[in-house]
Amino acid sequence: MQSRMPNESGKPPRPPDDRADPPYRIYRSAGKSRPGGGRSATSEREDRPYTTYRSTPRGLRDRLRDPQDAVEEDARRGLGRPSRAARRRDPESDRPGGRGPGGPGRRRWPGRARGRRGITPWRVVRWVLGLAVAWVLLSVVLFFISAQSRTGSLPAGAKSQLAGGSTMLVSPETVLIVGLDNRPTTGAGSKEGGLTSAQRMEKYAHTDSIMLWRVGGGVSRRLSIPRDTLVNIPGCGEQKINAAWSCGGPGLTLRVIKRFTGIHTINHMVVVDLANFPKFIDDIGGVNVRTGRICSNISGGVKNGGFTLNLKPGVHHLSGIQALTLARTRDNSCDPAYNDLNREAAQQRILNSIKSQLLTAHTFFHLPWVAWDAPGVIQTDMGGLSLMQLFLSAEIGGTATPRLLSETPSVVNGADVLVPHPANVRAEVRRLMTGR
Repeated sequence: MQSRMPNESGKPPRPPDDRADPPYRIYRSAGKSRPGGGRSATSEREDRPYTTYRSTPRGLRDRLRDPQDAVEEDARRGLGRPSRAARRRDPESDRPGGRGPGGPGRRRWPGRARGRRGITPWRVVRWVLGLAVAWVLLSVVLFFISAQSRTGSLPAGAKSQLAGGSTMLVSPETVLIVGLDNRPTTGAGSKEGGLTSAQRMEKYAHTDSIMLWRVGGGVSRRLSIPRDTLVNIPGCGEQKINAAWSCGGPGLTLRVIKRFTGIHTINHMVVVDLANFPKFIDDIGGVNVRTGRICSNISGGVKNGGFTLNLKPGVHHLSGIQALTLARTRDNSCDPAYNDLNREAAQQRILNSIKSQLLTAHTFFHLPWVAWDAPGVIQTDMGGLSLMQLFLSAEIGGTATPRLLSETPSVVNGADVLVPHPANVRAEVRRLMTGR
């Protein structure tokens, strides 16, 4: 057992503690040659004693860790390794237990420091995730640019009837969606024959489809109003509800729908642009829709610049033009009982399929094109931020069963109409607004 002798102060010396006292580094003081003779500088350097300096820890972490751990960590980081020339002169210095700093038998250099890491699964995952995030961010930027360039495209007269809103993600709002039957001047349907100039003008259009959407705050419920619903239109008398647009534009359409449904607050309005609708459907890779037997020829069919669609009963993958044709089909030669209610139901199924298709791999790989074209499908009072909230709220709210007003077919003034039932209208509106 080693004796502990007291030092000059009378206290026993402290035992060596590698943790508290890091290894000493020894430096030899250099001598200087004297002018005019005398001993050589080399002899003087050899005779002078060594001066010792204790290395200072770099921080609290260095004070607490074991010195051997510090040596090994520095070796892993490539700090203090012998130079390449030194390793060539003394190959043993780079081997565990060889001659080098730390003494024989100690592991000093665990391995050769790597300048560039190899490809690992984790690095591949990080690169893929980084590219995916960049792809989504690019799409978001394109969406906002496209949406902001079309802000305020809603026809005049609508904004005074809209309540607006900005908290769709946390609380539900009501959105009116309408599709007009005016024929576009370019794109799909622009070459239909036998059309007058008024039929190509939005001012004289009819609302081919009408849907109220309660969306936001985890809610997504829809109610379709058949276009042939008989209502009283101020200034035009008893007419089909789709005539309100041609009688007084979007402002009158909103007033008529508010009075008919009893919903006094409509936050936003969306007008679907049929000319750009097929392109958007093609961007997302088409839609899957279940139908019955369909034999449709709109405006004389394809031969006359119109649309033709023939489908067997079952699920079909439809292109943009086919989806547009199905959404517009009112007369089905294969099913004489097919009417406006069937058409409204087909439109609801198309919207549900669009929502599902947005989450597919095809849409992700085409996301920048989808993001750029999506705002062009509609005219609306909403800007980029509100539209983004609308799409996110629709995904969060899930897919509820679309509702359709139950009405009775009739003939008024020689026109086929649908007579609404007030009790049914109140019940469906309550279910739309409250979910009960």
